[in-house]
Amino acid sequence: MNLENALRRRLLLSGAAGLIAATALPGTARARTTDVVEPDIDSTALWGARPPQGTIRTLRYRPSKIIVHHTVSANTTDFSRAQAHRHAHWVQDLHMDKNGWADTGYHFLVSRGGWITEGRHGSLPALAGGTTFPLGTHTSGQNDYSIGIANEGAYHDGAVPTTAQWDVLVTLCAYTCSRYGIPSTQLYGHKDYGDTLCPGVYHDMLPRLRQEVEAARTA
Repeated sequence: MNLENALRRRLLLSGAAGLIAATALPGTARARTTDVVEPDIDSTALWGARPPQGTIRTLRYRPSKIIVHHTVSANTTDFSRAQAHRHAHWVQDLHMDKNGWADTGYHFLVSRGGWITEGRHGSLPALAGGTTFPLGTHTSGQNDYSIGIANEGAYHDGAVPTTAQWDVLVTLCAYTCSRYGIPSTQLYGHKDYGDTLCPGVYHDMLPRLRQEVEAARTA
């Protein structure tokens, strides 16, 4: 599947919201009454995640920021949904088996083909509710306050995100900001909070991300 087709499957712009109810197909996004596009997110059950190793703590308040990451996986040209699921498994295995964490550290992952997968168990229903979130393990000192969104690939050596990945990241961030009441200005990179190259070129693109997220929220 090429990038344009992947993006069309993953994202319907809010300007077409009036057509969605009548024409929506599996894999497309849905519009809410707020006119912020709700992205289609594959749950942990759908991609076959392992159960957590222990209890995932739920924080009974809203997060105040989003922190963007990259996973330092291969910059694959496989843009399929199956690859997004393989990537989700790879991240979970790394975090649980190598890092010793209870589950995937990130709340959500965005593949290079523009597919979104739920990372930490409970993140998707919490996002839908908009009042709680699972405690993640993605940014030291910030996990109590933030949603962690990771992008498939390595972007610290000059590589850039695909069009589908970027556009779906914007949509996911706009929806997350809308559900939790997070200002568009409160989008950060992992690099802002530690000695790391993460999220690579995404850090330089944060001003653009904030602008496009705000535009998506106010369109």
